[in-house]
Amino acid sequence: MNLLSRRSVLAIAAVVDIALHSRSAPVAAKALASRHKLPPRHLETLLQGLVHAKILKGVRGPRGGYELARERRRISLGEIVRTAASLSTADPEDFGAHSKLLERVIEPAVRTAGEPFLTQLDSVSVEELCESAERLHLLEDEKVGADFAI
Repeated sequence: MNLLSRRSVLAIAAVVDIALHSRSAPVAAKALASRHKLPPRHLETLLQGLVHAKILKGVRGPRGGYELARERRRISLGEIVRTAASLSTADPEDFGAHSKLLERVIEPAVRTAGEPFLTQLDSVSVEELCESAERLHLLEDEKVGADFAI
Protein backbone atom coordinates (compact mmCIF):
# COMPACT_ATOMS: atom_id res chain seq x y z
CA MET A 1 0.00 0.00 0.00
CA ASN A 2 1.41 3.36 -1.01
CA LEU A 3 0.72 6.11 1.52
CA LEU A 4 1.49 8.85 -0.98
CA SER A 5 -0.84 10.19 -3.61
CA ARG A 6 0.06 9.67 -7.26
CA ARG A 7 0.68 13.44 -7.47
CA SER A 8 3.22 13.27 -4.62
CA VAL A 9 5.06 10.33 -6.16
CA LEU A 10 5.11 12.12 -9.52
CA ALA A 11 6.44 15.29 -7.85
CA ILE A 12 9.31 13.33 -6.29
CA ALA A 13 10.03 11.62 -9.61
CA ALA A 14 10.01 14.97 -11.45
CA VAL A 15 12.43 16.61 -9.01
CA VAL A 16 14.81 13.63 -8.99
CA ASP A 17 14.62 13.38 -12.80
CA ILE A 18 15.45 17.07 -13.11
CA ALA A 19 18.30 16.68 -10.61
CA LEU A 20 19.73 13.84 -12.69
CA HIS A 21 19.27 15.47 -16.11
CA SER A 22 19.80 19.22 -15.60
CA ARG A 23 23.54 19.32 -14.98
CA SER A 24 24.34 20.62 -18.47
CA ALA A 25 21.04 22.31 -19.40
CA PRO A 26 17.54 22.83 -17.99
CA VAL A 27 15.10 19.95 -18.48
CA ALA A 28 12.19 20.69 -20.80
CA ALA A 29 8.76 19.70 -19.50
CA LYS A 30 8.23 17.84 -22.77
CA ALA A 31 11.34 15.65 -22.19
CA LEU A 32 10.32 15.02 -18.60
CA ALA A 33 6.79 14.06 -19.68
CA SER A 34 8.16 11.77 -22.36
CA ARG A 35 10.43 9.90 -19.94
CA HIS A 36 7.50 9.34 -17.58
CA LYS A 37 4.96 8.70 -20.34
CA LEU A 38 2.69 11.60 -19.41
CA PRO A 39 1.12 14.38 -21.46
CA PRO A 40 3.20 17.59 -20.89
CA ARG A 41 0.13 19.56 -19.80
CA HIS A 42 -0.33 17.03 -17.00
CA LEU A 43 2.94 18.17 -15.42
CA GLU A 44 2.71 21.93 -15.83
CA THR A 45 0.65 22.70 -12.72
CA LEU A 46 2.86 20.45 -10.64
CA LEU A 47 6.10 21.94 -12.02
CA GLN A 48 4.85 25.49 -11.53
CA GLY A 49 3.91 24.66 -7.94
CA LEU A 50 7.42 23.32 -7.35
CA VAL A 51 8.82 26.55 -8.81
CA HIS A 52 6.57 28.62 -6.55
CA ALA A 53 7.84 26.60 -3.56
CA LYS A 54 11.43 27.35 -4.64
CA ILE A 55 12.24 23.68 -5.15
CA LEU A 56 12.63 24.15 -8.90
CA LYS A 57 13.62 27.15 -10.99
CA GLY A 58 11.99 27.81 -14.35
CA VAL A 59 14.31 28.91 -17.15
CA ARG A 60 12.67 30.75 -20.05
CA GLY A 61 13.67 30.73 -23.67
CA PRO A 62 14.17 28.28 -26.52
CA ARG A 63 16.51 26.12 -24.44
CA GLY A 64 14.52 26.68 -21.28
CA GLY A 65 13.02 24.22 -18.87
CA TYR A 66 13.48 23.41 -15.23
CA GLU A 67 16.43 23.00 -12.91
CA LEU A 68 16.81 22.71 -9.17
CA ALA A 69 16.50 25.95 -7.25
CA ARG A 70 18.87 24.65 -4.55
CA GLU A 71 21.48 21.96 -4.09
CA ARG A 72 19.91 18.53 -4.27
CA ARG A 73 21.13 17.68 -0.77
CA ARG A 74 19.07 20.61 0.55
CA ILE A 75 15.74 19.39 -0.86
CA SER A 76 13.88 16.78 1.19
CA LEU A 77 11.18 14.42 0.02
CA GLY A 78 8.97 15.75 2.82
CA GLU A 79 9.15 19.24 1.35
CA ILE A 80 8.25 17.93 -2.11
CA VAL A 81 5.31 15.90 -0.76
CA ARG A 82 3.95 18.85 1.25
CA THR A 83 4.15 21.04 -1.86
CA ALA A 84 2.39 18.44 -4.01
CA ALA A 85 -0.31 17.99 -1.38
CA SER A 86 -0.91 21.74 -1.25
CA LEU A 87 -1.51 21.70 -5.01
CA SER A 88 -4.10 18.97 -4.82
CA THR A 89 -7.38 19.93 -6.41
CA ALA A 90 -9.30 17.26 -4.52
CA ASP A 91 -10.84 18.92 -1.51
CA PRO A 92 -13.39 17.34 0.86
CA GLU A 93 -15.75 20.15 -0.14
CA ASP A 94 -15.64 18.79 -3.71
CA PHE A 95 -17.19 15.57 -2.42
CA GLY A 96 -19.71 17.29 -0.18
CA ALA A 97 -17.94 15.79 2.85
CA HIS A 98 -18.35 18.02 5.86
CA SER A 99 -19.22 16.83 9.32
CA LYS A 100 -18.15 17.38 12.90
CA LEU A 101 -16.85 13.79 13.02
CA LEU A 102 -14.70 14.35 9.94
CA GLU A 103 -13.53 17.79 11.04
CA ARG A 104 -12.90 17.15 14.75
CA VAL A 105 -11.98 13.47 14.93
CA ILE A 106 -11.00 11.86 11.62
CA GLU A 107 -8.88 14.62 10.03
CA PRO A 108 -6.88 15.38 13.23
CA ALA A 109 -6.22 11.65 13.78
CA VAL A 110 -5.04 11.15 10.20
CA ARG A 111 -2.88 14.28 10.37
CA THR A 112 -1.31 13.11 13.66
CA ALA A 113 -0.67 9.61 12.26
CA GLY A 114 0.93 11.08 9.14
CA GLU A 115 3.42 13.30 10.96
CA PRO A 116 6.02 10.57 11.67
CA PHE A 117 5.81 9.52 8.01
CA LEU A 118 6.47 13.09 6.83
CA THR A 119 9.27 13.43 9.38
CA GLN A 120 10.87 10.31 7.89
CA LEU A 121 10.51 11.80 4.39
CA ASP A 122 12.17 14.97 5.68
CA SER A 123 15.26 12.89 6.44
CA VAL A 124 15.59 11.69 2.83
CA SER A 125 17.16 14.11 0.35
CA VAL A 126 16.96 14.28 -3.41
CA GLU A 127 20.73 13.71 -3.31
CA GLU A 128 20.20 10.26 -1.76
CA LEU A 129 17.75 9.22 -4.47
CA CYS A 130 20.05 10.55 -7.20
CA GLU A 131 22.91 8.52 -5.75
CA SER A 132 20.71 5.41 -5.76
CA ALA A 133 19.72 6.02 -9.39
CA GLU A 134 23.37 6.51 -10.33
CA ARG A 135 24.42 3.31 -8.50
CA LEU A 136 21.76 1.44 -10.48
CA HIS A 137 23.07 2.99 -13.72
CA LEU A 138 19.61 4.27 -14.65
CA LEU A 139 20.96 7.04 -16.85
CA GLU A 140 23.02 4.57 -18.87
CA ASP A 141 20.02 2.23 -19.15
CA GLU A 142 17.93 5.16 -20.37
CA LYS A 143 20.38 5.86 -23.21
CA VAL A 144 19.99 2.32 -24.56
CA GLY A 145 16.21 2.52 -24.49
CA ALA A 146 15.34 0.97 -21.14
CA ASP A 147 12.17 2.12 -19.43
CA PHE A 148 12.83 4.96 -16.96
CA ALA A 149 9.17 5.69 -16.26
CA ILE A 150 7.59 5.35 -12.86
